[in-house]
Amino acid sequence: MQIVRKIRSPIVCIAIPAEVIEIKEGNIGVVDYGDLQQEIRLDLVDVEVGEFVLIHVGFAIQKMSREEGLETRNLFREVYSAMEQKPPVTL
Repeated sequence: MQIVRKIRSPIVCIAIPAEVIEIKEGNIGVVDYGDLQQEIRLDLVDVEVGEFVLIHVGFAIQKMSREEGLETRNLFREVYSAMEQKPPVTL
């Protein structure tokens, strides 16, 4: 008897840092990702305008310091920039 094991790719979920620029009624916030603004839900955190949060699937899930938010945003930009410069893989 042979045992076959399936290898699955790991699923990675990413939370993106953003600055809260407006708070509306109903736990709705408007955040700025640096070059994109979006409405998100604020049900899980207590934040004020000007604070940074991590966004996952449309929800602010955690507060973070301004320094940490800006640093993480810059890391994302560096990674995306490097991905754009990499030549496509051909099979």
